[in-house]
Amino acid sequence: MTNKISNTLSSGLGGVSRRTVLTGIGAAGFAAAMPGIRRAHAQETTLRWWSPQTAPAQREAYDYQIRTFEEANPGVKVLFESTSDEGYPAQMAAAFASGQAPNVVTHLPSFAVSNYWQNGLLEPFDDVIAMIGPEKYYEGANKIYEITPGQHAGTGIGNSAANMLWVRTDLMEKAGIDAVPRTWDQLRDAASKMQGGGIYGAPLPYARNSMTSLVFVCFVHGAGGMIFSPDLEVAVDSAEFRNALEFYKSMREFCPPGATAYSWGESLTAFVSGATATGLYTGRVLANVNAQNPGIAEFVSAHEYPTVSEDVPHWTFNDFPSVMIPKDAPNMELTKKLAAHLFEPDGYIRQLHAAPGHVLPVLKTISSMEAYQDNEIIRKYSDDVDRMAAAAAAGHNLGWESTAHQPNTKAGQIIASHVLAEAVQRYVMNGDAMDAVVSDTAMRLEELMKG
Repeated sequence: MTNKISNTLSSGLGGVSRRTVLTGIGAAGFAAAMPGIRRAHAQETTLRWWSPQTAPAQREAYDYQIRTFEEANPGVKVLFESTSDEGYPAQMAAAFASGQAPNVVTHLPSFAVSNYWQNGLLEPFDDVIAMIGPEKYYEGANKIYEITPGQHAGTGIGNSAANMLWVRTDLMEKAGIDAVPRTWDQLRDAASKMQGGGIYGAPLPYARNSMTSLVFVCFVHGAGGMIFSPDLEVAVDSAEFRNALEFYKSMREFCPPGATAYSWGESLTAFVSGATATGLYTGRVLANVNAQNPGIAEFVSAHEYPTVSEDVPHWTFNDFPSVMIPKDAPNMELTKKLAAHLFEPDGYIRQLHAAPGHVLPVLKTISSMEAYQDNEIIRKYSDDVDRMAAAAAAGHNLGWESTAHQPNTKAGQIIASHVLAEAVQRYVMNGDAMDAVVSDTAMRLEELMKG
């Protein structure tokens, strides 16, 4: 997405060993890859917080959290340092290699956290979860971080429901559609009826990029399938995977010509601008519509994305933006206090309100607070926000496809390889034979898992 879902391109260290990470980058590489580091006064204890999420409204919220933490801990200085959505793997690798790891890192996807944990680079997060209060979380919110049974590699800073179906109720009414589509057939029918007069039915991506890969994973689960079995065997040679490819191809006629180059930003803009009758995105739609196209603001609504039939449950893509602590971070006791401080209601709510409805609370106690509800967007679209929150809390991603699945620490590498996006392009755009596409995709996935 414009400033979020692109995080999911990378898995952090790409599966390399701790020794490789710590010896593979020299001083020059460290200097090139690290964010700017400012020297604190000698008498201060300095904690460093890294994040790729640095929009102005978010920085304002972070500044408040930093100020209140410093006031509560005299003599402690917190430095916020921005990383890059695309560049954080190199920046993190350089930090680990140099022994200059930050204290707290936020907003990386959950499968990056699992990769760092697997390589022995993270401090267990259980002390921080205990400080926050495990009973405050939505049920199962931390399961994705339990890479090692009984220990947590991190926690979520928020939830995202990245593949919500956005509909225009005015266009539905005009087309005589009386219910939000629940199945794929209903979605195609609705897209067909609403398409026309310069408006397309849907903004699905068909490019060789991470959005196409991630969205197609959602469609495979929407067909009742999976990319990997629970024990992480490649599972794409299935009727469900083929059905997902076939349906995705059938939707091409309802997408704008430019969809062959769409990523998250273009898909979002297509719906917000009124170029498509349906959308596929998180809650950022709400703020963007109200700011950029208020004429349709009262007609947009979010729902879980349709599946092949009502017998197949919805599958919501949540990249689980995270909080983690490098194992070698200095001042560990204060570091854990800072990590827990990020969930103090006054600061956490400010952070969530920086993009209302886009990043959703991981704490159920926050969702019910009057201070959280006291936001124009959240009040206006309370039903939609509630649906997104519930969907995200039960969500999954390629790093953890279901509650029955083992964590897949190769998920980031697979998305970055574009194997799944290429399968879509070969079948939809190039007309390659289904069996060849499926066979080649399975083989490439097996190679990536073994690599």
